[in-house]
Amino acid sequence: MTYPVALYLQDAHDIRHGIELAQYAEAKGFDAVWQADSRLVRDAVVPMAAFAANTDRIKIGSGVLDIWTRNAARLASTFSTLDDLAPGRIICGLGAWWDPLASKVGIDRARPLKVMREVVDATRGLLANETVTVDGYHVHLDGVELDYVYQERRAKDVPIYIGATGMQMMELTGEIADGAVLNYLVSPSYNIGALEALARGAAKVGRTLDDIDRPQLVVCSVDDDRQAALDAARLLVTQYLGQQPHIMKASGVPQELLDQMAGPFLPARNRLQLLTPHSGVGVGQCVVGLRAYPRQRRAQLMCHIACKLPLGGDAVVKPGQQGIYRCAQLFNIARAGRCSD
Repeated sequence: MTYPVALYLQDAHDIRHGIELAQYAEAKGFDAVWQADSRLVRDAVVPMAAFAANTDRIKIGSGVLDIWTRNAARLASTFSTLDDLAPGRIICGLGAWWDPLASKVGIDRARPLKVMREVVDATRGLLANETVTVDGYHVHLDGVELDYVYQERRAKDVPIYIGATGMQMMELTGEIADGAVLNYLVSPSYNIGALEALARGAAKVGRTLDDIDRPQLVVCSVDDDRQAALDAARLLVTQYLGQQPHIMKASGVPQELLDQMAGPFLPARNRLQLLTPHSGVGVGQCVVGLRAYPRQRRAQLMCHIACKLPLGGDAVVKPGQQGIYRCAQLFNIARAGRCSD
C-alpha cells in the first residue's frame, strides 16, 4: 500500500527556494505542496501561484487562509484564478484563525462555526459557477457570480479543506468540507477524538470518514547533531506555546504553562527559557530526537500517525537548509489514521 506524501512550507525558505522544493517534491512523486498562512509573515497566495506556475502535476494547497479578512467572493475569485493557472491542482484550505493574533489585528472571532459554514457554502457555490444570494450573519452577497467575460464560464474543481482544531469545528468539517487539515503538535489521543468528530459530522449528511481527505501535519527536527535537532524542536514548540495556545491546549499542555507563555508576541527564542524539563512539557513529551535513520524515522512516524505508538506528543519538526531534502523521505503531511501493519 502506498501513502500520499506532501510538503508543507512556512517562511523558513525564500520563495525562489520554495519553488525549487516544490519541483523537487514533484519529481519525487509527492502528492501536494502546501503553503502556510496563519502568522503575519507570508501570504499563501503569492507562493502558491509561483509553485503552480513552475510545476505540472503536484497539487497546491493553502494551509490555511483565514475566513475573516477575505470576503467569500474574493476567496472564490482568488481560487478561481489559481485554478486557471493550474487546473484541477488547487486546494482551498480555510481556517477560523486564532487568538490572540486575531484580536490584536481587530478581528472579533464571534460565532466561528456559523461563519465557517457561511463562507464555505458561499465560496463553493461561486466556484461552482452559481449565482449566490445570501444574507447571513457574516456573509452578505446579493446575486453575485464570478464575472467571466473573456474566458470560458465553467465550474472550477477546487476542493475546500478546513484546518480545524476544536472538536466542534472538526465535526462541522466532517459535515461540509472535502477534507480536514489536521494539526501537528497534537497527541495520538487527540487524533482519535478528531477522527471520531469528523465521522459524526460526516454521518449527518450520509457520508463516512473515508469520504473526507485528512492530511495531517507531522513535523520532524532533522540534524546530524542530536542536540541541535532537539534545540531546534524546542524553539518550534515554544513558538506554538506562545503564539498558538489553542493547539497546545488541545494536546493537553497544562494551562499554567500556557499562561506563562502568554502575553506580547515575543520571538520564540525569548520564550525558550520557559520550556525546560521542569516546565511540565519536557522534550521527551514533545520531541522525538531523530538522527540519521530514515527507515526508523518513517516507521516511528507512520505508527504514530496510526495512533499505535504512544510517543507522548508529535515528532516535532523544523527542517533546516541541510535537512529539507532528507525530510522529503518523511511524512510532512500524511493520511491520519491510515497505516498498514
